[in-house]
Parts: sequence; structure tokens; C-alpha cells
Amino acid sequence: MNIILLSGGSGKRLWPLSNDIRSKQFIKMFKNDEGEYESMVQRVYRQIKAVDPKANITIATSKKQVSTINNQLGGKAAVCVEPARRDTFPAIALAAAFLKSEKGIGEDETVLVCPVDPYVDDSYFEALKELFNFTQTGRYNLNLMGVEPTYPSGKYGYIIPETTERISSVKEFKEKPSAETAKEYIRHGALWNCGVFAFKLGYLLDIAHKYIDFENYLDIYSSYEALEKISFDYAVAEKESSIGCMRFAGEWKDIGSWNTFAEEMSEPVIGDAQLNEVCRNTNVINELNIPILCMGCKDMIVAASGDGILIADKEQSSYIKPYVDSMDNEAMYAEKSWGSYRVIDVNDSSMVIKVTLLPGHQMYYHSHEHRDEIWNVMAGSGTTITDGTRNEVGAGDVIKMPAGCRHTIIAKTKLTVIEVQIGEDISVEDKIKYEMTM
Repeated sequence: MNIILLSGGSGKRLWPLSNDIRSKQFIKMFKNDEGEYESMVQRVYRQIKAVDPKANITIATSKKQVSTINNQLGGKAAVCVEPARRDTFPAIALAAAFLKSEKGIGEDETVLVCPVDPYVDDSYFEALKELFNFTQTGRYNLNLMGVEPTYPSGKYGYIIPETTERISSVKEFKEKPSAETAKEYIRHGALWNCGVFAFKLGYLLDIAHKYIDFENYLDIYSSYEALEKISFDYAVAEKESSIGCMRFAGEWKDIGSWNTFAEEMSEPVIGDAQLNEVCRNTNVINELNIPILCMGCKDMIVAASGDGILIADKEQSSYIKPYVDSMDNEAMYAEKSWGSYRVIDVNDSSMVIKVTLLPGHQMYYHSHEHRDEIWNVMAGSGTTITDGTRNEVGAGDVIKMPAGCRHTIIAKTKLTVIEVQIGEDISVEDKIKYEMTM
């Protein structure tokens, strides 16, 4: 199968564990068969490969998420980077051109597009494989998968099929309705639109040419920021008369709030926390190095990270977005392709960061104009290069780098470093990168 996974989101609804860099699909909260915690993107990738080990997976995402994806998947999936946010149609068009130009996928081959973050069992991916095979028959230009609703939700759009057979042509689409209207839709066999599309690659590229002047992937990429923001539904689905839809009756859940996230947690507590015997239906996720004690809590979510602490009634937790929007905090934790960092302390003229480098990885060779830095090696071994001088380092070593000093560190083993930044103007923009010539 050729699969495009759409990975977007700004990380507001699962604050404080999610942020602009770490959206909900990257939070490790589900246990796999080995008892290890994994994120939604890791879980979906694993499930796809279990159904089709040869699946060609491409993740369409923003610049901010690339490092986290590479960290969690280890470069196993191709990544198509959107230079800016331009809604789902430009993202899919860019990914389609990427598949043709960069991956050599033929225009007569079938492509599946689906979100990266559904909470589903393996039957969902078996259904995707069935949809993929059906699309190759060419019966319809565009094929969708619709989920049989479990309740009359007003959170989802609806697909209205012509019949209630497993595969049917599509009569029309309906936007998010009221609960009463949703009951009527369901009574007539309507399905939740779960954002799964399948088509021949050439079909989508032909439509893309109607909106975008391009010859290949690089053309779209270079002009991407100037493209019109338009959804796939509006640009393609609502204008297409030849649409098929396959029913899916298995487990499917859109985890978009703390309440739904908590329903799928394998245990009520993750991290250092205790619930007394009076607590009921309460979940705690603690990423801090201090304990949390909950007593007599009922129907509560408690989530703590370096970005903040949330204490909420589960029902009310679905409405946190406007409050998080009003905050002006920088992300305090992020996973990168080389490892991760966590901000420990921030003052007016200093910042302390815990940096973890994976074996064989390194920072960019860089300098800062407005701040000094000090590295305190806490664990592991590696090599530093400061102004061209190479030194072996290990636990207990301290490396000082004044402003203007070119520096990097290379991990031999997993390397933990406490980085102290000192200066009157500490910002992410204060970084000059260099090529290493040694």
C-alpha cells in the first residue's frame, strides 16, 4: 500500500503535555505488547506494518514536527514537509507530487490518505487494505471509508451513501449537525466521515493542476506559502460525482480531548503519582520529577509537565483551548531527531536546559552572538569540538563556551548534558550554523 498519513495539529487540547512542537500524536501514553509506552504515531505505524510489511508510508507534516517524527520512528517513514499551513488539499497535493517525483510512484498506482492519530484496532487497517484493493479496480474516481456511528455525534461530518450495502456510491456530504439531525442521518444509514480517502495518484495530480501551476514536487514546494488555503473536501470530494464509500463497523475513536484520551489509557496513573482509595474515575499523567497525590478526586484529569499543570473535571477538560490560546509560553520540552531537551529553569538573563543526545548523534556546529554557554556532562561519553579543537568528554566534565565560540557535541553513548545559557538576550534566533570541515 502507498499511504499518506496527515500529521497536523497545534497541540492545544491536550495541554500541558502537548504544545506547538509536540502535538497529541507524539505523547507516549499507550502500552504496546512489550509493555512499553508508545505514541499514536508509533502505534499507527506499527499497526500498518503488521497488516502490510511492505507498505510505503509517507507522513505529511509541518516543519515543527519533523524532528519529533524522526525521533519516534527512527527515519523509517518518508516525511513530506509543508513549508507553511495551507489546509488539507495543498498538503495532499504536495505529498502526491512528492510520491511521484521523489519516491517514483506511478500515476496509475493507488494512494491512501488518512489521519495519523486515530485510536483503532487492527481491523481498521485490514479495512484500509480492502479499500486500497477496491480502489485499484477503478470503479469510482474517489473512494472513502465511513465509520458506522455509535451515537448521534455533532462533532463529525457525515457521509450519506446511496444504499446501506458495504460498498455504495455516495449521495451527498453533510457538515457537523445537531444531535437531533444526526439521529435522522444515522436512521438513513449515514456514516461518520473519518478523513480516509483513496484514489489513483494521477487522478489527484490532475486535479492539483487545476489549482496549482507546477511540473513537479519542487515547483509546489517553492510556491507553497502562496497557495490558497482550501480543504480536500471542498477542492475534491464535493465536486466529484464518481465517489464510492466503504462501511467500517470496527472500533474507531478520534482522541481529541483529555476525556477521550483518558478512556484509552492502559492504567489510571502515568508517572510519579498516587490516588487514594476514595478516588473514582480519575487519571493522572505526571512528567515532573516531583510526586502528585490525589485524594477524593472524582471524574478528574490531572496532567503535569514543564509547560504547566492542568486540574480539570473530565467533561470540562474538552473546553480548555481558549484558555491555552491566551497563554504565551514557550515549549519547555521537545523531542528532536538527535534526542530531546527539557527546560529546567528560566530567569531574565539565564536558562538551564537538560539535553539528552542519542548514541551517534550530535548538535549542529554553531555559535551564539549574545550568550555564553556551559555544558555539564552528567552521564555518558562523547566528543566536543570548540573552535576546531576536539576533546573526549564524560560524566563530570565541564565545557565553557563564550559568545562567538563555535561548538558542538557528539554522543558516543547516550549522553546527558545540563546546558547553562547566560546572557542578556537569550533566544532561539541567536544561532549561527557552520559546516564542519574536520
